[in-house]
Amino acid sequence: MKALPWLWLVAFMATSPVAATVRQAPEPELRELMQRTVAEAESFQDRFDAEVWLLDMSTRLKRYLPNPQERLTLLRLVHQEASKAGLKPDMVLALIHAESHFDRFAISSVGAQGMMQVMPFWKAELGRPQDNLTDNATNLRYGCTILSYYLKKENGDINRALARYNGSLGKHRYPAKVIGLWQDFWYVKP
Repeated sequence: MKALPWLWLVAFMATSPVAATVRQAPEPELRELMQRTVAEAESFQDRFDAEVWLLDMSTRLKRYLPNPQERLTLLRLVHQEASKAGLKPDMVLALIHAESHFDRFAISSVGAQGMMQVMPFWKAELGRPQDNLTDNATNLRYGCTILSYYLKKENGDINRALARYNGSLGKHRYPAKVIGLWQDFWYVKP
């Protein structure tokens, strides 16, 4: 008897309009980009810049991740993956703030997982079913690559890129939320 509510939920999600819009076939260019970047890595190039940025962001992130080692590890990963994807690391922090409040185990109502709320269908698309989207490195690699692709597709229009990332193209609520967090909390002046 207890399994029936779960069956109803699965059936509802599979037939609901939300589920139909969430699982769209990815564009071939995005799939290729994801395949090329999933296995690569990069680090800070300048030690002084790294220390300044890590200290600044660690102070801001403390309320969400009290453990200093966990904060620094996450911040190194964010900087690495954002920089690799051509994104501003502070903007990626704002997106993570909006998506999951830095909870690596977050799962959305439509099944998106991890800090950047990546849809699990990407693992199958890339032929990497073993990937764990609650692993911060994996989640950031996927999420930053996807956002970077959408930013390029939208010719640098961050509002449209964020809306695409969220699956809400044409709506302004989500981009405004991320940009607001970026400007109010994470933005680093050049």
